[in-house]
Amino acid sequence: MRSLLIIFMFSLALCAKGLTLPEHFTAKFIQKITNPKKKVIVYRGNVYFSDKSLFKWEYISPTKKEVCTNTHELTVVDHDLEQVSYYKIDRGFNLSKILKKARKHKKNIYVASYENKHYTIQVDGKRRLHSIAYFDDLDNKVQLIFKKVKYAKGSLSKRIITCKIPSNYDTIRE
Repeated sequence: MRSLLIIFMFSLALCAKGLTLPEHFTAKFIQKITNPKKKVIVYRGNVYFSDKSLFKWEYISPTKKEVCTNTHELTVVDHDLEQVSYYKIDRGFNLSKILKKARKHKKNIYVASYENKHYTIQVDGKRRLHSIAYFDDLDNKVQLIFKKVKYAKGSLSKRIITCKIPSNYDTIRE
């Protein structure tokens, strides 16, 4: 769960010298997590970003899950377990500070160091987000790869950006 928190906190804003996100974007994503013993798990899904702080990660495989954040709370809807968990975000990853420290390393690659962690951010030829890589608190290598990225103006509808929570799911608040 800590990896999820870091990923979503990382996703809160993407503005830095040379790096910007539009008012909203959608994309397909691949998330590769490699543990210190080199075991890899790969998740796939869709991501939705809107209004500089709203994110929804829709995991499709190998498990069905929705994760939504608004910078204050993280909501995880696990459709396989039929449960929803709410987490307060009180400390953690501050993307705007990380990106303010981001410096161009090569043509489309930026690096940043923040709170003793190193991040690599890659953009495509149109300067759209392509990938983010870092090591989480458990020494797992986390790589997010974005495909079919669509940038646009305006806000995404609340229907798209909000997690769908069936009324019969168990609820956990932490």
